[in-house]
Amino acid sequence: MQDIRLKLLWLGISLTIFCGVIALAISLTIALTFAIAVILVYLIAQTYWAYRLQTWLANPTIDTLPEGNNHWEEIFLAIYQIKREHAYIEKELTDTLDNFRHTMNTLPDGIVVLNQRNEINWCNPPAEMQFGLDLSKDINQPVHNFIRYALFIEYLHQTNHSETIQLKSLRHAEMTLQIQLIPFGIDQKLLISRDITASEKNDIMRRDFIANVSHELRTPLTVVGGFLETLSDTKGSVPESIQRYFDIMMDQTSRMRLIVEDLLTLSRIESNTEPPKNKVIKMPALLKMMLNNANALSNGKHKIHLTAEKNLNITGNQDELLSAFTNLVTNAIRYTPEGGNVSIDWQAYKGEAVFSVLDTGIGIEQHHIDRLTERFYRVDHGRSRNTGGTGLGLAIVKHIVQHHKAKLEIVSDIGIGSTFSILIPSSRVVRKEIIDKQPDKPFAKNIPKKNTKTQKPSKQITASKSNDKNH
Repeated sequence: MQDIRLKLLWLGISLTIFCGVIALAISLTIALTFAIAVILVYLIAQTYWAYRLQTWLANPTIDTLPEGNNHWEEIFLAIYQIKREHAYIEKELTDTLDNFRHTMNTLPDGIVVLNQRNEINWCNPPAEMQFGLDLSKDINQPVHNFIRYALFIEYLHQTNHSETIQLKSLRHAEMTLQIQLIPFGIDQKLLISRDITASEKNDIMRRDFIANVSHELRTPLTVVGGFLETLSDTKGSVPESIQRYFDIMMDQTSRMRLIVEDLLTLSRIESNTEPPKNKVIKMPALLKMMLNNANALSNGKHKIHLTAEKNLNITGNQDELLSAFTNLVTNAIRYTPEGGNVSIDWQAYKGEAVFSVLDTGIGIEQHHIDRLTERFYRVDHGRSRNTGGTGLGLAIVKHIVQHHKAKLEIVSDIGIGSTFSILIPSSRVVRKEIIDKQPDKPFAKNIPKKNTKTQKPSKQITASKSNDKNH
């Protein structure tokens, strides 16, 4: 561009000098006429090349690019280079897009590309089959027109999509799909759907098998246990020489009955796909009952403390949540040495309700924590049996927590203790004032927000029992 300006400046200076010479040698009129003629010819030439450029821009191809002359040749050359770079980039993008589409088409999972308005930009054949889509007709259509589940629409408008959801295919009633949304590109999302029908059927068969076997074992174990208890209560029926073996049979029968009961409980929770009813749970009474049960289990061997926010309540299945809370408290007592501390805490934190159990027990190594909720997983097999655990307690807790859309967090340090926390989502949190207005009724979904500026500080309940008189 600088060369063009220099050429124009040199042309103007040359024309001015030449016209000045003509004016001095001949006349001013002839000099002006000559200058006007040169300028007119120059303007005509520029207009011609500008017209050629405009015509080319209407259909810009490299083959029809004008060659030009003088500075127009440089302009056309620069345009040619830009066009060639754009063509190369466009080819790379086209190849990348083709490779992406080819790769996505070979995947067994359904892939749907959504724009910022949750409209369909592209999908692969498995997605067309699973959702009944036709890309040629349904492009730029809102995805919720084809997946008309309230659960999916709620999930679609969430900001956090780290969790997956499961839905039945509208086109194939027997098909179960696992769906997850992943951020993609600029304000876009990838909807990934996986057919988990076979896995779901295997899980159902496994749950049914465990439930049936457990149910069948319950009766003979009850009979055996009953006979053993009868013999134990009858004086002289068990000779002293075999009393030790008899006690072992009693203990093992009792342990088997506990395992069967826990398996049936776990099977029932897993099979329950219905969301928990939004019935208000009055937590002060529940926590007081748990504290009494904990003291009875400890039998004065531990210092047990309860700290709770008085007006903080939740909604859900009371029996399930009581089972989950009690499991955590029971584990803390079982794995805390005599004289140790067990603290039960019930507080609100960032809009959620948090139930925590802190102990000063033996602690758990980090590599065990991720597997604690697996069935029958034991950190120390010998110690677990001695404490009377079945190996199913935390598995039950996990499924109850998932059923209520809550979270289970575990933090532990060897030799210091462990903290097990259940985080109840804000959608299940309710204050006592609302319960007083609607006693023993299902919790209303739309609750007017309180004015936080005038809200009084919440009261606390603190209770403890210890075998240490000076504590």
